[in-house]
Amino acid sequence: MSISVSTGPSLSFRLNFNLLRRPTNLPLSSASLTPKPPPLPTPPLHILRRAPYTSLCTPRAASAAATACTILRDSGAAAAILAGAYALVSAFDFLTRRNLIEQSLSRKLVHILSGLFFMVSWPIFSTTTEARYFACLVPLVNCLRLVIHGLSLASDEGLIKSVTREGKPEELLRGPLYYVLILILCALIFWRESPVGLISLAMMCGGDGIADIIGRRFGFLKIPYNQQKSWAGSISMFIFGFLISIGMLQYYSVLGYLHLDWVQTVQKVALVSLVATVVESLPTTEVIDDNISVPLVSMAVAFSMFGY
Repeated sequence: MSISVSTGPSLSFRLNFNLLRRPTNLPLSSASLTPKPPPLPTPPLHILRRAPYTSLCTPRAASAAATACTILRDSGAAAAILAGAYALVSAFDFLTRRNLIEQSLSRKLVHILSGLFFMVSWPIFSTTTEARYFACLVPLVNCLRLVIHGLSLASDEGLIKSVTREGKPEELLRGPLYYVLILILCALIFWRESPVGLISLAMMCGGDGIADIIGRRFGFLKIPYNQQKSWAGSISMFIFGFLISIGMLQYYSVLGYLHLDWVQTVQKVALVSLVATVVESLPTTEVIDDNISVPLVSMAVAFSMFGY
């Protein structure tokens, strides 16, 4: 760019601004084309800063606390059931001593209600594997009690009158002792996850117990091959053994322990009840007690059909 200035006819000069321009043929540097990054923000200075929270409860401490709570729960459940079982026997002992109930009826009601009470109480225990061992403490204590009084190491007239036929201490070592041993066996092996133990105990407690009560009062028509058993008793055993078994299975199904196909389950339980009823009617009482034959046969048949 140039500018010409004239001051008169003979004086003029030209200013050339090209000296101030950068030549266009010179290369541009890469630094001039690259944008500069913005400055990094300066982190604020925290003079007072809270340290991150760390729990004092380590996984090992939490596991130990959970184990302690489980043991406390199962121990409390066992103590409560033991107290309930003792109160049940004491109540029927009181009724028997007051002559408000017959000794034979008292014995059978204890036979029925003790086992059912034991089965119904299983859900109050924890879901751990060891819970069944705590549950077994209840019949185990009763087992030791029967052995002590059966051997006449101690005397308990109320217990003897409540669970024996003739009021003799040695009777405690037969039917009543077999009864509590079957309770322990079913709880240890089958527990809440199998219908086999529930059906076996229902047939022993409910079916056999009710058969004796009905048979004594309405058993006029005897079974041909066993004059000590009646048709009324056998029919009542089949009906009530079946109903109590179904009731127990329904109870544990509602609580989520069992998942059953009810059409097949009803058929299987009916067959178990029929076989147990036939076994109970056989003239084998002098050879093997009903508290052994009925639950063991029920257990075998139920296991063969349910498989667990």
